[in-house]
Amino acid sequence: MKTQQHSWIVHKFGGTSLAKVERFHAVADILSDRLYGPQCVVVSALGGVTDQLLKMIDLAAAGDERYRHVLQEVRARHEDMATALLDGPATADYMKMFDRDRDDIADIARAAVVTGVVTEHTRGVVSGYGELWSAQLMQAQLVQRWDDREVEWLDARRFLVVGQGELGTVVDWSVSGEKLNALIPDEFEGTVIVTGYIAQDKAGHATTLGRNGSDYSASIMACLLDASQIHIWTDVDGVMTADPRAVADVQVIDELSYNEAMELAYFGAKVLHPQTMAPAVSRNIPIYIRNTFAPENPGTRIGALSGTDKPVKGITSIDGMAIVNVEGAGMIGVPGTAHRLFGGLAAAGISVVMISQGSSEHSICFAVRDEDADRAREVVENIFRADLDNGTIQRVSVTPGLSILAVVGDSMHGKTGIAAKVFGSLGHAGVNVRVIAQGSSERNISAIVDQSDATRAVRAVHSSFYLSPQTLSIGVIGCGTVGKVLLSQLASQINRLSSQFNLDLRVRGLARSTTMVLGDPRVNLEDWQQEFEAAAVPFDLQQFVDHIHAEHLPHAVIVDCTADAGIAAHYSEWFEAGIHVVTPNKKACSARYADYQKLQASRRTGDARFLYETTVGAGLPILQTVQDLRETGDRITRIQGLLSGTLAYLFNQFDGQRPFSEIVREARDSGFTEPDPRDDLSGMDVARKLTILGREMGLDLELEDVEVESLVPEDLLEVSIDEFMERLSDHDSKMSERLDAARQGGKLLRYVAELNHEGRATVSLKAVAADHAFAHISLTDNIVQFETERYCNNPLIVQGPGAGPDVTAAGVFADLLRLSAYLGAAV
Repeated sequence: MKTQQHSWIVHKFGGTSLAKVERFHAVADILSDRLYGPQCVVVSALGGVTDQLLKMIDLAAAGDERYRHVLQEVRARHEDMATALLDGPATADYMKMFDRDRDDIADIARAAVVTGVVTEHTRGVVSGYGELWSAQLMQAQLVQRWDDREVEWLDARRFLVVGQGELGTVVDWSVSGEKLNALIPDEFEGTVIVTGYIAQDKAGHATTLGRNGSDYSASIMACLLDASQIHIWTDVDGVMTADPRAVADVQVIDELSYNEAMELAYFGAKVLHPQTMAPAVSRNIPIYIRNTFAPENPGTRIGALSGTDKPVKGITSIDGMAIVNVEGAGMIGVPGTAHRLFGGLAAAGISVVMISQGSSEHSICFAVRDEDADRAREVVENIFRADLDNGTIQRVSVTPGLSILAVVGDSMHGKTGIAAKVFGSLGHAGVNVRVIAQGSSERNISAIVDQSDATRAVRAVHSSFYLSPQTLSIGVIGCGTVGKVLLSQLASQINRLSSQFNLDLRVRGLARSTTMVLGDPRVNLEDWQQEFEAAAVPFDLQQFVDHIHAEHLPHAVIVDCTADAGIAAHYSEWFEAGIHVVTPNKKACSARYADYQKLQASRRTGDARFLYETTVGAGLPILQTVQDLRETGDRITRIQGLLSGTLAYLFNQFDGQRPFSEIVREARDSGFTEPDPRDDLSGMDVARKLTILGREMGLDLELEDVEVESLVPEDLLEVSIDEFMERLSDHDSKMSERLDAARQGGKLLRYVAELNHEGRATVSLKAVAADHAFAHISLTDNIVQFETERYCNNPLIVQGPGAGPDVTAAGVFADLLRLSAYLGAAV
């Protein structure tokens, strides 16, 4: 390519980055912030358009007239996008172009209707129109936005010439380069929009690069233009240390070598396909994986060097695998056996994913995809038919339903103990390893496990590679009911934890609503209330956090013992700073799901831990039970529970001898309810807890999704507390009727929270059988019943005091110890 004043930078935007009007604007903003040289912008079709076009042509070939409707839907979508993005004349020009293409497609579709046949070539031609339309829409948008920058668009079919080789698509670099040189002027310093996915074959016919071809297009363009960088813009922050669907605390990998990225990609990680990286690798062009939804994040850099000495960069897995094992004493020392085996498989078009052979040569084991397993066995049996007949090969066996686990990192080379840690963690997790493979580069340790154990295996290995010092800098916000009990419990155990476990739980700050105490090196927990009187200063949250997050201490944790949504709103910024949070405050975990996702994303970004066991059931191991069930591979089908100690007390007492309103009044006078009993009777506190449980199950549950039966009469919602207490008796008869109806069926009333695996969530007053677990609880107990695939006939039950300062504080303390263990303490 001709010499430019500045180096080219290639950007690629996929369908999710171009799915909506606001995403087009976001892409334009990203490009506008990076106008420091010539840009090549490779675009995919709008999200979903390629699939719609393929559906359309398949319908036409089947003689289904609905193909017309699909094509019209595609047109309407692009017209809506153009109208929103462009001015009137530009929209009209765009739609004239679109309608010409639409007419061409309609002609192809009509031919398919007549013949009933659609070739792969035709499918490729039709599916490629999406890129043509998105490229021209992007170019028109940028022309309107930029007055002083040249913006062009190129149909890749005009210059990109490809053929097919044994390993897939092969670029004719010489011809493609000459054609591109003729299309881009000398000293071009503007932006050129290029269609991804499509190309021409050597005969000049339109063709495609296959699925994910736009990534390949970006890498090809970088080589043709001698670019300095490639930025692949996606919907994730970069390459993760593991699949976030399997591991909750994944992190973005800052840097990967090409080899590490290829290993991770080969074994299922959401990275570029190895083939798409090949052109960039050949020219040593760094690739950046970035997030269009968070362009300020640096993403992951993929280059020649690893960039860090961390031994393990990522853990990934591929499901749906099978192993084929060929055994026989006749293979020992016989040259050519492997050649016969793998040559025959290659001839049959069966891809071998992994190979393992012991030094005895008594057996060869290899992995293929489940769907290829039976055919692979037939091929192998045919290859060795004579050997099987005469007994020199004893058997060819297949084991399906497996997963390959891959642990990847360039810096594993030469480091002792890495394999021991990998397989030790799998052993501790109860995961059986069937096959092991490691190349001489020591870049990848692979193991085949049962697919049912795959998620547990990834989590076990991922967690085993995080080690940290044993000192925690702790700040406690909220020194009231729960906070002061926590401080008392800490004071009684700190010396023991230090002497027995070398664990320093260093409380360096305490905060109330208006004042705070900062200690250096620590606050004296034996006399903390007197310190408030003598040394308190006005509460400044930022000053407090800065003090806790001291540079000389390795780990900082904020313990939020408030119920303040304002404090919870700061969790994300603390996580991003690497500060851990322990809390019984339900506000963050039951907030809007989008905010909850951002919270978890910021936690991952900052490599911070978030422990909130006490948000549901105080010190009871309810959330931990959910996590344990999921992490050991169980599937929760339903959760039922009594999640309010107050409501449990009320309906334990309500036996018909006294009016319900009298029991509420007595409970309030005894301190068993909130000052305003409607806070308990509304059911919203229970709904928050159920929302948290649902999210721990992996459901995208909003608080508003929970169907809540409030026990507060509608006419008493807005009155004063005194009037509410006075008039509640007007509604006693309704509650008595509910009790009588339950008793007639031999049942009792309980306020039950229920959630199933499909996300149906309810909080309501129910009649439960007299022999039900919920009928036999102490006055203020919480009880949760888990129905799972393992615990189906006899549900798992967690029961005990679910409220009160002592048990809540103990639960917070336990979370602190869990955090300490995670950070390396032997507790």
